[in-house]
Amino acid sequence: MSELSCDIGIGGMTCASCVARVERAIAKLPEVEAVSVNLATESARVTWKSPDASPVSAQAQQAQQARLRRAVRDAGYEPLSAEHLAQAPAGAWAGFGPVAIGLVLSAPLVLPMLGDALGKHWMLPALWQFLLATPVQFMLGARFYKAGWHALLAGSGNMDLLVSIGTTAGWLLSMWLWLTAPAGQMVHLYFEGSAVVITLVLLGKWLEARAKRQTTDAIRALHALRPAKARVITPDGEVEIPIEELLVGDRLVVLPGERFAADGVVQEGQTQVDEAMLTGEPLPVHKAVGARVTGGSINGEGRVLVVVSATGTATVLANIIRLVEDAQAAKAPIQRLVDQVSAVFVPVVLVLALITLSAWWLTGHSLEVSLIHSVAVLVIACPCALGLATPAAIMAGTGVAAKHGILIKDAQALEVAHKVDTVAFDKTGTLTVGQPRLLSLTSVNSGDGGDTTLLLLAASLQSGSEHPLAHAVVQAAQSQGLQWQAPDEVKAVPGFGSEGQVQGRALLLGSLRWMDALQVHAGSWQIQASQLQMQGATVSVLAERTTHGVAALAVLAFGDEPKPGAQSALNLLRERGLRLVMISGDNKGAAHAMAARLGLKPEEVFAEVLPGDKAALVQSLQSNPQGQPHVVAFVGDGINDAPALAAADVGLAMANLNADGRRGGTDVAMQAAGITLMRGDVALVAGALDISARTVAKIRQNLFWAFAYNAAGIPLAAMGYLSPVVAGAAMALSSVSVMTNALLLKRWGR
Repeated sequence: MSELSCDIGIGGMTCASCVARVERAIAKLPEVEAVSVNLATESARVTWKSPDASPVSAQAQQAQQARLRRAVRDAGYEPLSAEHLAQAPAGAWAGFGPVAIGLVLSAPLVLPMLGDALGKHWMLPALWQFLLATPVQFMLGARFYKAGWHALLAGSGNMDLLVSIGTTAGWLLSMWLWLTAPAGQMVHLYFEGSAVVITLVLLGKWLEARAKRQTTDAIRALHALRPAKARVITPDGEVEIPIEELLVGDRLVVLPGERFAADGVVQEGQTQVDEAMLTGEPLPVHKAVGARVTGGSINGEGRVLVVVSATGTATVLANIIRLVEDAQAAKAPIQRLVDQVSAVFVPVVLVLALITLSAWWLTGHSLEVSLIHSVAVLVIACPCALGLATPAAIMAGTGVAAKHGILIKDAQALEVAHKVDTVAFDKTGTLTVGQPRLLSLTSVNSGDGGDTTLLLLAASLQSGSEHPLAHAVVQAAQSQGLQWQAPDEVKAVPGFGSEGQVQGRALLLGSLRWMDALQVHAGSWQIQASQLQMQGATVSVLAERTTHGVAALAVLAFGDEPKPGAQSALNLLRERGLRLVMISGDNKGAAHAMAARLGLKPEEVFAEVLPGDKAALVQSLQSNPQGQPHVVAFVGDGINDAPALAAADVGLAMANLNADGRRGGTDVAMQAAGITLMRGDVALVAGALDISARTVAKIRQNLFWAFAYNAAGIPLAAMGYLSPVVAGAAMALSSVSVMTNALLLKRWGR
C-alpha cells in the first residue's frame, strides 16, 4: 500500500471552526489517512493511501485530488491552487475596496454618536439610515451570509454565522422599530451597529490578510530565487531557455551577478558565490573547477561554465522550499487542543446569546434592549483569533529561521526544542572540521615495500569510500602524485573499517578495536599506536589477510581540527543551562584530547561508540531515575547519525559540505532530523533552540489573548457593558493583534 500526499489551497476560511469543518469533510473521503488544515496559509495537507501496493498512476492521483477539491467545495469553501502562496504579493492596498465602501457608508451613521458626545443632535432620518446601512448589510455582508449558510447546511457554526445572525438581528430590529413607530416620531434605530460591525470585521480581515502575506514572505522569497531562464550552450551557440526545460548534463553559462538556474558543477572558471538565502552564510564562498554550486545562489565577479547535476524537484532549493512548506503546513501538538475547543465554541456561543436574550427579557427589559445585548455576545465571541494564534506564530518562526539557515521540518520539533535540557553532539564533522589529515603512515616491517607503497595500497582500498578518514588517505596519496587502482570485492564493516582486494592482496584498513577482534599478530606497532592515541591522534591499521592469519602492515595516524567558533558556541549552550555531551567512535585518547580543545569536561565525553550504539546512548541520556525524563537534542551530520537523530527528542542535522561541495551523507541525516542546519556552524544549534523558545512563547501569548478576549468580552457583552459596535471592534482587534504579535518574530536575529 503506497502513501501519497498533496496540498490544496482553500479560500473562504475565516476562523478555527472553518478549519475543523474542512478537516471533517476531507477526512470522510475513502483512503484519506490524515488531513491538516492551516488557517494562516489557507491550505490543507492531505495524506492518503492507495488500496494496493502498486504505484499510483498520474491519472489516479488527479482523480483523488479532484475528489479532495470537490469535498472542499461541498463544505462551502473555494478550492485553490496549492501554489497560491508562491504568487507575487499583492499591493499594500489590495482588497481594500469593500472596506473603503463600508467606511464611507458607515461614517454618516456613526456621526450622531460623536455628536451626542459634543452635545449636538446629528441624527439622520430613518430613511437615510436605511439607505446607508442596507447595502453594507446585504452587499458587503453577502460573504457572511453565504459562508454562514454553508456552515448551517454542514451542521456546524463559524465566525460568519455569528456575524450574519448578529447583524441581521440588529438590522431587523431597526426595521421593526422604524415601521412600527408613530408617524412623525423620531426613534432610536440600530442600523449603525449592524453596518459598523460588518465594516469593522471586513477591516479586520483585510488587515489580517496583509499580515498573512508577510508570514508567507519566506516561501515567496525562496520561490523568487529561481530565475525564469537559463543560458545553455548548444551546437548553435548560447541559447536562453526556460529553466523548466533544463536537463541533467546541460552546460550553462552564468555571468557575474546572475543566479544559478540549477544545481551543478563548475567546469570552467572560478568565482565567489553568495549563498546567503540558502544557508544564511553572509560571506561569499569561493568556487573553482570541480566545486558544486546550488541553484538560486548568486554568482559573483567571475564568468563560469556549469554542468547541470539536478533540476526541478531534485535541487537543493526545491528541497528547502519543500521543508519550509511542510513545517508551515504542519499542525503543532498544542493546536489539537485549540481545534477541540473550536469544534464546540460556536454552538456554545449561540446558546449563550440565547440565554442573554432570555435573561434580559425575563427580567423586565424590552425586547429591543435584550436583542442588542444578545447581538453583542454573538459579535464579540467570533473565534477568529483562536484559529490564527498557532499557525501564524509557526509560519513566522519557521520563515525567519529559514532566512538564517535553520530549516525546521515539522512543527513538533519546533514545539519540543525549547524544552531541551541535554544536547549531544557527534564529534567528527559536527564539532570538528570533519576533514582529518593523514599525519603519518609508518610501516611495521621494512620488507612490506616502504611507506610510499603502503600508502598506495591504502589509497587504492579507500578510493571508493565516503568516510572522512578514507578521504584523508586518498588526499595524501594525491599530494604525492600517486596513481592508485580500483579495488575489488570491497566490503565496508560498519564501525570498524573496510576490506577488499588490491593487486591480488587481501587488505584491511580499520580501527584498533577491529584489529583486536581479528587477533592481528602482536608487535611493536601496538606500542606505537598507543603512543599516537595518547597524543590525541585517531589511529587506524593497514593489515593483510594471509594463510597464517591477519598481519599488520602499517600504522596510520589522523588528526582533525575543531570547527572555528565551536568552543564559544558550546559555552553559549552551557550558559543556557544545558547539559552537553560529545559522542565519538574514536578511541578515548583522541576523543578526550579533542574534548579538551573544545572546552568539554571528561565526564561529557563518550568515546569508542559504534554507529549502531549511538541511538541507544541517546535513549540512555533521556532516562532520568530521579524524576522527569531528560529532553535530548542530538546534532549529527552523517549517514551513521540517522538512527540517533531519529531517537532523540529533537534531531538537528548539520548540512556540512565536503571539499568538493558535496553533502556526503548529510541528505540521509536531514531526512531523519526534525531540524536541518544549512551550514556547519555549531552556533546555529543555540539559534534553533532560541527560535523554538520564542515561537512557543508567541503561541502561548496568542492563545492567551485569544481566550482572554472571549473570556472577558462575552460576560461584559452579556451584562450590557459592550455595544455591538464596540464588540465588533474588539473582535477585529483580537485577530489583528494575534497576527501582529506573531510577526514580531520576523525581527529575530542571532
